[in-house]
Amino acid sequence: MSNELLNIKDLYVNVEEKEILKGINLKINKGETHIIMGPNGSGKSTTANAILNNPAYTKVGGKIMFENTDITNLKTDEIAKKGIFMSFQLPEEIPGITVSNFLRYAKNKVTGKPVKVFEFKDELQKRMEELQMKPEYSERYLNVGFSGGEKKKNEILQMLVLNPKLAILDETDSGLDVDSINIVSKGIQMFKNKENAVLIITHNTKILSALKVDYVHVLINGKIVKTGTQELASEIEENGYKMFK
Repeated sequence: MSNELLNIKDLYVNVEEKEILKGINLKINKGETHIIMGPNGSGKSTTANAILNNPAYTKVGGKIMFENTDITNLKTDEIAKKGIFMSFQLPEEIPGITVSNFLRYAKNKVTGKPVKVFEFKDELQKRMEELQMKPEYSERYLNVGFSGGEKKKNEILQMLVLNPKLAILDETDSGLDVDSINIVSKGIQMFKNKENAVLIITHNTKILSALKVDYVHVLINGKIVKTGTQELASEIEENGYKMFK
């Protein structure tokens, strides 16, 4: 049985008429943690959005396989049901929908099974405690009035409750203080096991200090120009991206 979760093959993506990704190749196996690093505007978020088939991003070449199934042109909700989750760089505020109701509805849609209310509430409470989130936040409207750190913790809460096969975290660490980064890292560690994988997109190395990473990919101007181990991230922290230009 294949250990492969995600396989991106020679992917080209445009935003409007501008070419952003210029032939990305990336393979992620079960049990792995991957990082995509690069300066602003290099195509990191485009890669994440292309995997989930955000309609604002146009694929003009290549293929995306997930568990040996072609998901290149599937709708976003169909991709989510197959077990891919993405956290947002700038989470939306949604008045009128509580955190609890949003997560219960999402879990029902992703699993296709009825969610047992009391079991769900117990799990939600447990996860919120682990992420040092106030219990009353479960009944607040989604992200409304949340600080930047609370919004990012809420994204990690969603990941833990929905329990996908592949979690894509788009700049989850941006704008966070050291304590919040440590809590987010703890959430990622709680999520990780031998059967799932994580893809973290970032432009700095702060979040890596508390995580064990298998592969670091450097994305410059729409292309992966180097892949290495966690030591590569340390080199970037010391020297920046100028050595790849």
